Amino acid sequence: MKEYIGQLVSEGLKYGIIVSRFNNFITDRLLDGAVDALSRSGVKDDEIEIFRVPGAFEIPLAAKKIAVSKKYDAIICLGAVIRGETPHFDFVANEVTKGIAQLNLEYSLPISYGIITADNTDQAVERAGNKMGNKGFSSAQSAIELLNLFNNANI
Repeated sequence: MKEYIGQLVSEGLKYGIIVSRFNNFITDRLLDGAVDALSRSGVKDDEIEIFRVPGAFEIPLAAKKIAVSKKYDAIICLGAVIRGETPHFDFVANEVTKGIAQLNLEYSLPISYGIITADNTDQAVERAGNKMGNKGFSSAQSAIELLNLFNNANI
């Protein structure tokens, strides 16, 4: 039996990070976490490019454009959708999730999901660097690990 496991080491791989400007008090912390995870894994500053989009809804389109460019080995998507008093939350959260999932399959490229969907601001803050960790950090680690898995398995 042969088993493949991705490591958290990156050498010579390029990452595109898409980050929503909406709820930037959360998304800036996610971005800091993602960049921290990448740098701890050996990614150099010139191997990271950041794309800021207006809101979470725009993330899948930006991810598709970046994937089509074939300039990046992985894409990290960062955003925060916080429930309000209207059904807007459900629409945005669902479409962003579906869009990113579809792109993963369409491009066979690691496109990590660093979108916080929270019922309130306190929950979002907890997932952006407090008790619940940092979703940006873990999303970057997922991208690195998948890239290594695919490279180690030669697939």
